[in-house]
Amino acid sequence: MGEVRVKAKLYNALDQALVRRGQLQPDQVRTYQADALVDTGAVRCTLPPHVVQQLGLQPVGQRVAEYADGRLEAVDLTEPFAIEMLGRSETEDAMVLGDEVLIGQTALEKLDLVVDCAGRQLIPNPAHPDQPVSKVK
Repeated sequence: MGEVRVKAKLYNALDQALVRRGQLQPDQVRTYQADALVDTGAVRCTLPPHVVQQLGLQPVGQRVAEYADGRLEAVDLTEPFAIEMLGRSETEDAMVLGDEVLIGQTALEKLDLVVDCAGRQLIPNPAHPDQPVSKVK
């Protein structure tokens, strides 16, 4: 299939909540622009430590990460952050590891985005091109 990357903007979700409550100015929301790797083999998103620090996210616990070589490692899990891609946004948490932003299955499902293998790009689900739709059945 080849590598698929997407421009993503990440926001501290708690900062966004404070803006909605009138307790923080919109220009004070911590953000990060990423050229993110889309990984359909990963369940969760991952953020490298420097991105977690820039967003001001705190750990809320740990999860066990299983690497491609079979190794298991306990890693930090972040507070919520918002992710915006292709005009769609959603709240996620992430495992803290690696050296680049990785977009996993949960974010793709929530945003209703799919990988166009032939075009090597991320696109809105053709069944729902105008807005994300979440299955509840």
